Amino acid sequence: MQTLYSSLNKLFLFFDSIRLLILSHVDPRVFEAAKYVIVGLFGVMALIQVWHYWFVFRKVGAYKKTDKDTVLPPTSVIICAKNEDDNLTRFLPQVLDQDYPDYEVIVVNDCSYDNTGDVLEEFAKKYARLKIVTIKEDEYYRHGKKFALMCGIKGAKNECLLLTDADCRPAGNKWLRSMMSNYTDDTTSIVLGYGAYEKEKGVLNKIIRFDTFYIALQYLSFSLNAKTYMGVGRNLSYRKSLFFKHKGFGSHYFLESGDDDLFINEAATATNTKVELGAEGITYSKPKATFKEWYHQKRRHITTYKYYKRESIRQLSLLTASQYGFWMLFVAALFTQIQPIAILSVFGVRLLSQLFIFKKAMDRLGERDLLLFSPVFEVFLLFVYPAFSLSNTVIKENKWKS
Repeated sequence: MQTLYSSLNKLFLFFDSIRLLILSHVDPRVFEAAKYVIVGLFGVMALIQVWHYWFVFRKVGAYKKTDKDTVLPPTSVIICAKNEDDNLTRFLPQVLDQDYPDYEVIVVNDCSYDNTGDVLEEFAKKYARLKIVTIKEDEYYRHGKKFALMCGIKGAKNECLLLTDADCRPAGNKWLRSMMSNYTDDTTSIVLGYGAYEKEKGVLNKIIRFDTFYIALQYLSFSLNAKTYMGVGRNLSYRKSLFFKHKGFGSHYFLESGDDDLFINEAATATNTKVELGAEGITYSKPKATFKEWYHQKRRHITTYKYYKRESIRQLSLLTASQYGFWMLFVAALFTQIQPIAILSVFGVRLLSQLFIFKKAMDRLGERDLLLFSPVFEVFLLFVYPAFSLSNTVIKENKWKS
């Protein structure tokens, strides 16, 4: 306790020295007025953040799926593969061996020049439910993942579709059953699942997984609040009729990204979407091994945000602005020397709320090992994301990859 008191006292002395330095260059009357504005705004940002944790994010950890007897619909699982021979060898059997009464697996071989075609032909000899759609290279026409996905959807014989990637593995043989059991009535047209990344050694792996967890916490929570704005193609289901009703990817086909989040943002309503939060309904993907690889992946993912509906942009902007505002104003509020204990108490309330809600959600999604350092990862990402966004204004990429 004495050590904590000594540390806080040193912190206050540091901020007081900075305050005195500012006063030597700023009119005291201006500084006096500004510091109350800063403290007030800090309180507002903290309130918005705490409200999101308790009234939005809490629903993931507290969610209880209603047990209903349902007729599992015939399903078409669609996987787009571009030079994925190794991943298909490792993971495709786990998709083909699902405990499910009626389903097909469509793999779109998109202009692969490795052994993807041979691997698929070998699996097709063993699994009658495997259907291969092959796209040949066209030197005059270059396409992205959306074209490959459309080919798979058009070739699907079933109304209910389940999308995943070639580098994904289901949590078990009940994955398909867990996802599709949410189609309990005709009003359900979309089911959102959690696409996690494999646990590996290293700080980068934890950062990638925390980033994925926090993004999922947002879109799953908002969906549970009837404000669905996105899903991820690693674990996503929707009806074939819904896809064609919205003319597929027509409104954003010109973009390399957005085959998952932009389509869901356009097609989701307050009543047509459900989420699957069971442990068996998760998929796991191979994480990027280097920061450079992750950087390129994130750059592609963040290009679609500005094309969301206005309501989605407003709700996400409020959350993001309050998050940045909270951390920046917290530091500024300490400089003011106005009730520092009260400021730290407000900070503590937000921190404890975050840790409590994160723990519940991480327990449900299998990410409990990320809890201890989650505040550190949060601050790190607050610095990284603006840099990623800025790089998109000067560098363009034209590859599709999940």
